[in-house]
Amino acid sequence: MKCECSLRVRSYECDIYGHVNNANYLHYLEYARYEFLRDIDFDFPALTKADYGIYIARIEIDYKAPALTDDLLTLWTWPVKKGSASGVLAQEIRRGEALIVAARVTWALVNSRTGMPAKIPAQWDLPALRP
Repeated sequence: MKCECSLRVRSYECDIYGHVNNANYLHYLEYARYEFLRDIDFDFPALTKADYGIYIARIEIDYKAPALTDDLLTLWTWPVKKGSASGVLAQEIRRGEALIVAARVTWALVNSRTGMPAKIPAQWDLPALRP
């Protein structure tokens, strides 16, 4: 399952060089991950009400080219690894065919009451989370 969404770069997201500030890519990637969960019918609000969270343990980002104000970006998200309590998502941000950012995001399901990793309950262990 590969999820696609898009956004347009806003001027205030750019730095003094006119490029998207590198920290803003974290926001873009988070937006794309949430859209991925929506696309696979993952009920994130119910997960949080059940005292669980999806915590990001690691993000690796390779910046390939700058994005500029008004660029229309396409964001892709797909699973590459899945365990009983965690997984890894691959993400790309593109402007047309040009690769802007490539990322790998390691996530873990955490019990919000204990702060400890937890096995993913069956209702949220969806097939689309697996590569």
